[in-house]
Amino acid sequence: MSSRERPAAVLFDMDGTLVDTEGLWWDACVEVADGLGSPLGEADREELYGLSVEDAALHITAALDTTGGPGALAVEAMLTDAFTVRLESGVTTLPGAVALLEALRAAGIPAGLVSASPRPVVDLVLETVGGHRFRLSVAAGDSARNKPAPDPYLAAAARLGVDPAACVAIEDSPTGVASARAAGCAVIAVGLLGGSGVTAVPTLESVDLPLLRRLVSPPGSITPGP
Repeated sequence: MSSRERPAAVLFDMDGTLVDTEGLWWDACVEVADGLGSPLGEADREELYGLSVEDAALHITAALDTTGGPGALAVEAMLTDAFTVRLESGVTTLPGAVALLEALRAAGIPAGLVSASPRPVVDLVLETVGGHRFRLSVAAGDSARNKPAPDPYLAAAARLGVDPAACVAIEDSPTGVASARAAGCAVIAVGLLGGSGVTAVPTLESVDLPLLRRLVSPPGSITPGP
């Protein structure tokens, strides 16, 4: 496929999209909140799903007695530490992740990692997924604002020297989808409902080069072929 008929880059979310870490993240949040005397419930699980560590810390501290309790920055550090300890025991790549990354590499399409997690967490996960498979990675703090703002995706596109509108972002949370859509990317949502500018798939195993090609090609511009 020509450069005009393929994505300029494919930008991946990390937690829950490439690696199975959502349960580890929830466990880390529960541990920190319990230690602060503010237990979490099932309603909190939905609220914390896909949140950056900064926003998760704000969610947890909002339920605390503000007199004498730790601030949001201290809770961020606690969450990062608790999450990192769990990641060090190993993470599992999700079905289709490695095969898709290898297909992109073979086709010469840059892959980028765009995560709301802190840099130490991202680097730890990259050891499992393979940092060589990505042209770049963007972590919390690498852009002015985190997801759901568009900044992380805009930063990734700028560093790659490509138009965000020519990129496909792959996400698994409403927060991440909002970030990628606001940046102007075409979006694939794994395990979520589709919508305007969003293509829903059950797993990464459903994502292939023809699908990526269709998402960035103007209507009528694709020549039928194998």
